Amino acid sequence: MSLKVLTVFGTRPEAIKMAPIVLGLQKDNRFESKLCVTGQHREMLDQVLQLFDIKADFDLDIMKPGQDLYDVTSRVLLGIRDILDENSFDLILVHGDTTTCFAAGLAAFYHNTPIGHIEAGLRTGNLKAPFPEEANRVLVGRLANLHFAPTQSAKKNLLSESVQDSDIVVTGNTVIDALHIIRNKLPDIATQNWIDLLGLDLYSSIIDSQRKTILITGHRRESFGHGFIDLCNAVLELATRYPNWNFVYPVHLNPNVQKPVNDILGSVPNINLIEPVSYETIVWLMINSDLILTDSGGIQEEAPSLGKPVLVTRSVTERPEAVEAGVVELVGTNTETIVSAIERLLLDDNEYAKMANAINPYGDGQAVPRVLEFIYFKLSNSIQENALV
Repeated sequence: MSLKVLTVFGTRPEAIKMAPIVLGLQKDNRFESKLCVTGQHREMLDQVLQLFDIKADFDLDIMKPGQDLYDVTSRVLLGIRDILDENSFDLILVHGDTTTCFAAGLAAFYHNTPIGHIEAGLRTGNLKAPFPEEANRVLVGRLANLHFAPTQSAKKNLLSESVQDSDIVVTGNTVIDALHIIRNKLPDIATQNWIDLLGLDLYSSIIDSQRKTILITGHRRESFGHGFIDLCNAVLELATRYPNWNFVYPVHLNPNVQKPVNDILGSVPNINLIEPVSYETIVWLMINSDLILTDSGGIQEEAPSLGKPVLVTRSVTERPEAVEAGVVELVGTNTETIVSAIERLLLDDNEYAKMANAINPYGDGQAVPRVLEFIYFKLSNSIQENALV
C-alpha cells in the first residue's frame, strides 16, 4: 500500500528546501506523491520548479498585486480546503515559517489530516522577530503531528514545548541536500551563461582573484525603513573606502527594499545592483564570493558548506547553531557594526579563516532519506494500529 502525501509550498525558499523531498517521494514506491504550490512567490517559485524539473499537481496561483497577509492567508486556507475536500491524503507536508506553511497547516488541521512540519523547532523566542515568520512556525508547531527538526537545538525547543520525543526526528536541513544537487549541476553550465546573465565586466571582476567580492541579500520586513537605510549606508561607506572591492546585490522586488537601495547605492561604480536571480545563480555567486551579508535564513545554512563567512543583518536568529559554530555572526543593521565586521574579516586573514574553516552544523546532505524513513515508519505504524482497533 502506498502512503498518500501532499506537499505544499509557495515561496522560493520553501521550494528550494522542499524540492529534494518532492524528488525523493516521487522516486520512492512506498509513497504516492502530490504537490500543491500556492504561488505566494510566482516568478521566483516557477524558476525553482523548472530548475529541479518538478511539476505541480495543484496550483492555487494566489499572487495578486498589493496583497497583504490577510489576503495570502485566506486564499491559501480556502484553496487547500477545496483540494482536501476532493482528495484524501495520509499526510500533508509543510515547510518552515511562511504564511503558506501556516495557512496550509491550519487547513489540514481543520480537515483532520495529519501534518508533517519540515524544518520544525526553529525559535527566536519573540513572536514579532522575525514578523510574521516566528508566529507562523510556532503556530504550525502546535498543529503538527510529525516534526522534522534540522538540528538537536531545534529538537530541544520542541521538547520544551511538550512535543513528544517519539514525534520528532533530527534530519539535518534539506537545503544542504538541495545545495549538493545544484552544485553538482554547475560544471555543466557554460561560462557564457554567467557572462550573458551578469555582463562581461561584472563576471570578470567576480572571478578576479585580486578583488574581494561581497554578496548582499535582504528582504526581511523588520528591516524596512531605517534598517535598510543604515544597511545601505554601511555598504556605501565600504564601497567608497575600498574601490577595488565588488559589492553584488540582487535587489528584492519589494518597493520597501528597492527604494532605499536604489536611492543610496544606485550610482556607485563598484556596487552592482542586479535583478533577483535564480537559485543556481545564487549558488554560483556564493561560491565565487568572499563574504556574504544577508538576512536570509537559507543562506545562513548554505554558505558555511561552501566555506563562506556570513554576516546576518538581524538582531536575533532562529539558527543559533551557526552562531555557536562560528560560521555566522549577527551584525544587525547598524552601519558602524557592519563596516567594522566586514573590515575585520576581509583585512585579517586569521579572522577570516576562523569563520571560513568552521564546520557547518546543518548536516551532511542526507536529510531527505531521514525524512522519508520517519514518515513511512510513523504513518505505516499508525495505519496498522487503527486497523487493529
